[in-house]
Amino acid sequence: MDRKTEYTAQDFTASLSAPDYIARYRDPERFIEYCRQCPNFGASWACPPFEPDAADFLYGYRRVLLIATKITPLRSGIPLGEAQRLIRPERQRLEKRLLEMERLYGGRSLAYAGSCLHCPEGSCARRQGAPCRHPERVRPSLEAWGFDVGATAAELLGIPLEWGRDGVLPEYLTLVCGFFHDSESVEWAPGHA
Repeated sequence: MDRKTEYTAQDFTASLSAPDYIARYRDPERFIEYCRQCPNFGASWACPPFEPDAADFLYGYRRVLLIATKITPLRSGIPLGEAQRLIRPERQRLEKRLLEMERLYGGRSLAYAGSCLHCPEGSCARRQGAPCRHPERVRPSLEAWGFDVGATAAELLGIPLEWGRDGVLPEYLTLVCGFFHDSESVEWAPGHA
C-alpha cells in the first residue's frame, strides 16, 4: 500500500533558546532510568550510556529548533506491531533533512527515537565493543540525552503524546527531534500532508 494512502504526516516546529530548553526540559538522571529498561541500552551507539559529560556540547549552542512530526493513520485498528511501517519513512525523511541542516547551518541534531536505521537491527558494532560504523549519520534521540519528550511535545509543540491500547495504534504517532545551532534563524521545510 502506498504511504500516502496509509497516513498523513505534518511537521510542527518551535524555536527557543537552547540554554532555556536545557534548563527546563533536561533531566538526565530521571530519563537514564527509563533508558536502562530498553534492550538497546548499551547495545547501540544511538543509545546510552554515553561517556560522562558527553552532552556538554549542547551547552555551546544558542538556539534549538524543535520539530514534531504527527503521523495520523487513515484507518483505525492498526496493530501496534505495524507502527514501524508508518514511522520509518518519516524517520528517514527527518534524518535526511536534519543532516542537511547540519551541513547548511553547522549545529547538531538530536533525533531518532527507537533503534538506529543504519545497521540491520541487532547488529550494531557496539555489541562487539567496536566503534560505530556510521558516526557521520547516527544521531541519538532527545530522550537519549535526557530530555523530556512528552513535555516538549505537549508544552512546546502542542501535541500531547498518545499511546496505543489493546494492541492497537493510537489516533496518531509523534516523532520529536531537535536541531541545536548558533544561527540567527534556520528554515525547516514543511512536512507533507
